[in-house]
Amino acid sequence: MPYGERKTQIIETAAQLFSERGYHATSVRDIAAALDLQGGSLYAHIQSKEEVLWLIVERAAEQFFEAVRPLAESDLPPDEKLRRAVHAHIRVITDDLAAATVYFHEWRFLEEEHRNTFLEQRREYEHLWREMVREGMEKGVLRNDEDPKYMAILILSAMNWLYHWYRPDGPLSPDEIAERFWRMLLEGLQAPVFEVPTA
Repeated sequence: MPYGERKTQIIETAAQLFSERGYHATSVRDIAAALDLQGGSLYAHIQSKEEVLWLIVERAAEQFFEAVRPLAESDLPPDEKLRRAVHAHIRVITDDLAAATVYFHEWRFLEEEHRNTFLEQRREYEHLWREMVREGMEKGVLRNDEDPKYMAILILSAMNWLYHWYRPDGPLSPDEIAERFWRMLLEGLQAPVFEVPTA
């Protein structure tokens, strides 16, 4: 098997194991066994278990940025921009639930350098959402009596919990979940519309 393919296989297998057992409860030997490899042979492809964790987290972060940044920087109306961003973010989670679980739950076990990079990436990603919310406020689409920073964190926190309860064989598709989430979100955050009384 080509080197790149084997490394991808290691990352995907580790993501599944980390999501099921947790990072600390999974050994390099466990990853190797799941791939029918000798434990030592894994080190031809990776330097450490922590490196595998970082590669999982880094790839997930890239997928979130690739899905949402083009929408955040587009000329779409702010409500449509946010709606599509909600769909895109949820789709990243549901497309690879194991990696999303590791991204949201196991990142704290990264070593300091990787953890600092992760936190910086997360701040940058939150900034994309904060600016979309701010634009919605400025255009009168969203209520403007709240701090856009905390509103963006609220939106992301609600979506990010999806990894904990979503099941691929559940009654709702990812797009149906995203649309329901968006409708509930909009009802809570939408700017009120006042009717002008007629004489």
